[in-house]
Parts: sequence; C-alpha cells; structure tokens
Amino acid sequence: MLKSNLKPVLEQIEKEKGISKEEVALMVENALKSAFKKHAVEKGLNYDAHIDIETGEMKVYVEKIVVKKVTNPTKEVDKVTAIGINPSVKEGDMVMVEVPADKFGRIAAQTAKQIIIQKIRENEREHVYQDYRAKEGHVSTATIYRFTNNAAIVELDKTEAILPIREQIPKEKLMRGDSVKVYIVEVSKGNKGAKILVSRTHPGLVAGLFKLEVPEVADNVVEIVKIVRDPGIRCKVAVLSHNSRVDPIGACVGINGVRVQSVISELRGERMDLIKYSEDVREYLSNSLSPAEVEEIRVIDEEKKEARVIVSDEMLSLAIGKNGQNVRLAARLTNWHLDIQSRSQIKDVEKKEFTQGFNDIMNLPGVGEKTARILFENGFSSLAKIKAGGVKSLTSIKGIGEKTAQKIIDSVNAQGDEPVSNTQEDKGE
Repeated sequence: MLKSNLKPVLEQIEKEKGISKEEVALMVENALKSAFKKHAVEKGLNYDAHIDIETGEMKVYVEKIVVKKVTNPTKEVDKVTAIGINPSVKEGDMVMVEVPADKFGRIAAQTAKQIIIQKIRENEREHVYQDYRAKEGHVSTATIYRFTNNAAIVELDKTEAILPIREQIPKEKLMRGDSVKVYIVEVSKGNKGAKILVSRTHPGLVAGLFKLEVPEVADNVVEIVKIVRDPGIRCKVAVLSHNSRVDPIGACVGINGVRVQSVISELRGERMDLIKYSEDVREYLSNSLSPAEVEEIRVIDEEKKEARVIVSDEMLSLAIGKNGQNVRLAARLTNWHLDIQSRSQIKDVEKKEFTQGFNDIMNLPGVGEKTARILFENGFSSLAKIKAGGVKSLTSIKGIGEKTAQKIIDSVNAQGDEPVSNTQEDKGE
C-alpha cells in the first residue's frame, strides 16, 4: 500500500463514498503519521506525510536536527544536506527530511490502512448526517427493511431510519420490501451515525406529497396554509392561491382528480377535504366543514373564537361527521370552537334564549313587561347586551328616558357583574 500510487484509490473513494480527494488525502496523511510514530524503532520522533493530489505519489518525512557532523543518523542531518532542503537553515534548526516509507514495514502499513478505513467511515457518517439534516422536514422514499418491537426499520437512499408504531398509519399493513413515502421528522447524531426518525402520520407528509404532485404547490403559486389529519381516515387541507387566475382547489385536484388521487393512494385511501382558505372568518369556518353545506355562521365570541354553525336538518349528520370527526377536524383547522346546530334545533335554542332573556329582564327591579318588550324589539335581548349598550344606547330608544336608562343599568350592575361605562357605545349583535 505504501509503495503504490494512491491516485486510483483517491478517485475510487471520491466516486463511491462521495468524499473529496482532498479530504481522503488528508486522512491518509494523518493516518500514516500516527502509524509511523507508533511503529518506529526510535520513539519520540515527529513524522509527516504528504500525498500529491494530482499524481497520487506519497512521501514520508521525519524531523531531524541540523548538525555539523552526524553521530545519530536517526535524529540528525548534516548541514550540507539540510541546506539542500532549506537554504536558510542553520545548525541547531529542525528540518523535515524525506525517508523511505518501506522501512516501516507491513505492520505500519496495515495500521495506516485501518485508521484510514475508520476515518473514512466517520467521514461518511458525518456526510450522511449533514445530508439528511438538510432533508429534515421533507418527504423521502423508503423501503421497509425489517421490524423490531413494532417499529419498522426502513432503508433510505444512504442509510436507515426508524418508523415507530406511533408514526405508522393505523391499520396499514407494512410488509418487508414495501416502498413508501415518509416524512423526515428529526435527524440527530447517534453512536453509529445519523439517527433518523420518520413518520407516515405527520401532516408534513401530506404537504410533501402535494408538492411532488402539484407544480403550483412546488412553485408556491398555491400555498398549503394548514393540514390536520386523522391518519388513515380523514384529512383537511386549507389552501390559498397567490394568483387570482389559479384555483387552489382545482390545481390540487388535477384533471379527473389524478393529482389528489395520487396523494390519497399513497395515504392508503385517507379521505381528503380540500378547503379554500379565506381571511373572512365566516367564509373560512363555512368552508372548513366541507363537504357539508352551511347556511349561516354566527360568531358568538370573536376573542375566544367561538361560533355557532347553522345547517339544514339534512346536513346536520354530514357537518358533524362520524363520531364528530368532521367538526373536530374543522375546529383544529380553524382554531375555532364550533357549535353545530340544525335549523330546527336553532329555533328551539332561540326560543329558550328568548324566554330566558325576557325573564331575566322582567326580573330587573323597575322594569315591567312593556319596557322589556321595547328593549327586545330594539335588540337588547339579554342582560349582557343591555350592559354592553350602556345608558347612551338605551336613551336612543323611543320611550326610554335617561333616568329610566340609568335605573336599568344600575339594576343590571346590581346582579353581581362589574359596572359598565354610561358612555359605552352599543355593541349588541
């Protein structure tokens, strides 16, 4: 090995392992220095090695002291020879003198070879780690290799990864040799190289699949705003177009549904709801309950993100979904709490709310049935709405003067809630 030209070896390693010739040469040089130092007859000498990248030729050097007359050839070099190496050298200086590598023998060569192999493996592991670290958050193709403790060990392009049971699609039967798409969740360093965690349940898998199937998504003309999944059963994908001429849902569906069907097929038949994202809250909430058609969205509390959704009696079961799945996914997609009511149910709710509100107002000291009806007719159907309106809003109602308005507000405040400003504007729905 030490006698041979290393150029073919460097080129082969660069081609097969993806490690540059410069990196390999540096590893070989360091390996040789360690081997020579370990196996040299004379201990305590400093060795160096140099490999010419272009020719592959290798030279070995040992550090010697410059003397007038050599008494110990192992550690000394005469001044005449030293000047040939470095013209400015003086007696007492140290110079690197080339020595024949053969004199270190087969053991040194074998040691150097082992170190080189070890360094190449370490370097290769680092390259794999850096390569897959850059792929974190992306989709890759994997082959099922084996199973251990319910987890699947999969083969990626250059290494192995683990697909835990929690990251597998429920009821999906994976077999050895199956080729599947996986989402690279996390890449960390382990004792034997890169430790890679992949998933089949992560929302990022869906996003990655659409990026592969839909050019508009890959080019960011169509943006995937959010994805929520019940893996293996149902998925909702909110999409937005940055080009008014491109329909985001149509782009994702493709001609005859070929694009979305490719995604669904990879997810083993997982149902897919493509939702058009909107800045308009009511529109977005309505879209999120697809495939159900929504009749009305009533925002109950915008700050707490609570809304009541009204659908026809026929659409109620579809809007809620099996075991509440559709509304649950819609709530996760929008981050709103959704109360689904059919048209007939809402009538009962409104009747109860009307009765409760009317009774609450009638029970206020100094408020009779006539005043209560006037308040209701003007939109003040609950204590909360009266409270929100304040004196100024109440006095705008025909038949209610400032004294009466103040009396009503005082009565509402006496119910135990915090007082409101008399000048607060009407905030009723």
